[in-house]
Amino acid sequence: MTETTRPTPAEIRAFRAENPKMRERDIATQLGISEAALVAAEVGLTATRIDADANRFLERVAGLGEVMALSRNESAVHEKIGVYEDIHTGQHAAMVLGENIDLRIFPKRWAYGFAVTKKDGDQERLSLQYFDKAGSAVHKVHLRPGSNVDAYHAMVAEFRLDDQSQEITEDQSGYDAGATVDAVDREALRDHWSRLTDTHEFFGMLKKLKIGRQNAVRSVGDDYAWKLEEGAVVEMLHAAVADGLPIMCFVANDGIVQIHSGPIVNVQPMGPWINIFDPTFHLHLRTDHIAEAWGVRKPTKDGHVTSVEAYDAKGNMIIQFFGKRKEGHDERTEWRGIVEALPKADTSVAA
Repeated sequence: MTETTRPTPAEIRAFRAENPKMRERDIATQLGISEAALVAAEVGLTATRIDADANRFLERVAGLGEVMALSRNESAVHEKIGVYEDIHTGQHAAMVLGENIDLRIFPKRWAYGFAVTKKDGDQERLSLQYFDKAGSAVHKVHLRPGSNVDAYHAMVAEFRLDDQSQEITEDQSGYDAGATVDAVDREALRDHWSRLTDTHEFFGMLKKLKIGRQNAVRSVGDDYAWKLEEGAVVEMLHAAVADGLPIMCFVANDGIVQIHSGPIVNVQPMGPWINIFDPTFHLHLRTDHIAEAWGVRKPTKDGHVTSVEAYDAKGNMIIQFFGKRKEGHDERTEWRGIVEALPKADTSVAA
């Protein structure tokens, strides 16, 4: 295998065997392949190719009982333990609105599915893993001791594809979210921003104005968005713990948004990561990937709503936090106080 030659499935498996402690995502990066290609190399051994239809998955997943739901992007891993409940399927968008597992799903972005079995001593660890057309992980479901294993095997048998090949062909062309412009009409942006009545209108505003999210935040003015100093996200997490304040934590990729709502308790640093290790919520965030963090204020019919947003060096939003609130109620003053007290950077508007 050379640097310019894509490794064969056998070569991928050999490299994994030689590096048993290396994280799968790091193996894929080192080999220059997608994570989906890494899993596909195990088809017929520890993996089975299954239908990646998100709605079909949603119609059956509640039968698994308590599981761990995992969604991630390049810089944040969001894990929730619970059951899939209050499920709403849909062609363009689907939702899970359970007490613990809360998801917004974009079914057309799901391209590859696998059922994976891993040995951990005498234990078998079972999971369902879904990837987008580029081979990047969208969503994973890991069974837990109390999960319904029979329901899992029935799902795998039903969803099993005739194609059980060990190779996939990724499509790296990306998704067209609409052209954006570099120059921002600040007056138009502020006008549209000021007339928001719901946070869900924000994406539509960006699309209409053809502005990227980070560019909008940088340009709108510090009455609506203000740049925070490095370390502000971690400071916010510790402040929420100290105050016992329930928060909302959003991590998204091209195919899903996963949400935690509630208090957080156990926040721990580990190298470049800041982690939350709570009974039903785990978060792993690469703080060294945060290039910019912003406090953001959006008008709604219930008064303005405040968030903390972190972006990577490419301008992608890594993670977003809100104070937990009920629809129709004002935002908690304690949450506003935490965000507004975070250390501000010297300037909020990029030169």
